[in-house]
Amino acid sequence: MTNSENELLEKIPELMKNVKEKSPLTHCITNIVTVNDCANAVLAIGASPIMANEPEEMEEIINIASALVINIGTLHQSQIKAMKVSSAHATKTNTPITLDPVGVGVSEIRNNTTIELIENNDIAVIRGNITEIKTIAKLFNVIDENNTAKGVDVCDDDVITTQNLKANGEIIAQTAEKLNTVILASGPIDILSDGKTTIAIHGGDEMMPLITGSGCMLSSIVGSCVGATSPFEGALLAILMMNKAGEKARAKVDENDLGTASFRTFLIDELYKTDAEELVSDSKIEIL
Repeated sequence: MTNSENELLEKIPELMKNVKEKSPLTHCITNIVTVNDCANAVLAIGASPIMANEPEEMEEIINIASALVINIGTLHQSQIKAMKVSSAHATKTNTPITLDPVGVGVSEIRNNTTIELIENNDIAVIRGNITEIKTIAKLFNVIDENNTAKGVDVCDDDVITTQNLKANGEIIAQTAEKLNTVILASGPIDILSDGKTTIAIHGGDEMMPLITGSGCMLSSIVGSCVGATSPFEGALLAILMMNKAGEKARAKVDENDLGTASFRTFLIDELYKTDAEELVSDSKIEIL
């Protein structure tokens, strides 16, 4: 790795220390499928979750929160109102917002909600799979290609590989620059950009997409890390922790001839057991 890549990794122990010492209160407006896993993932890294959806209490919660995470996975009108109220107040109070645009491109309500949240608020980080990120890029006229969203999964043509890594990195960087945000596109290879610096993160495990909520957990962890650090560094710390936890959880599954339910439990175990020095020595990042 280059000196710049090593310098990024060498910050990890201090960033982890900040998360554990500050234990940021992370307000997660998330979906009903993964809410419990998201709360436990936030607890596992040393932060504190609050899972609230009632519009009338949004401003009060934002007043005490260190971060806001918005996940549009199972939208309904009351929750959309809560998202709008909380994000507006978070923008006013400079509380960092992490947006997970689950399934954007599937329906007009998801598209319109995503557009409105981005246009009207200061979004610190957008975390999604590459198809979701490309859909946002198209909605904001960064690109004109039109891949069809595949539910909440990545379109087959979009999977990040070594062959298309540079091209995808350029799209993500252009989108991050236009929207003045940090973007984390997760997949077989993860890409992180603030529009100026773009890096690829290698790691994780192919079993991670086989459980519900791995992406939602990651977004909640991103929010917590950003609440204790900064958008770019917080997103980097979050994906490194998640990837290493996934690798170690898979090793336990294979060792004991188990399956995806055990992997889900081991994943949260390994998030709790994350070792900062191990992250520095074992992680592989690449500045694009």
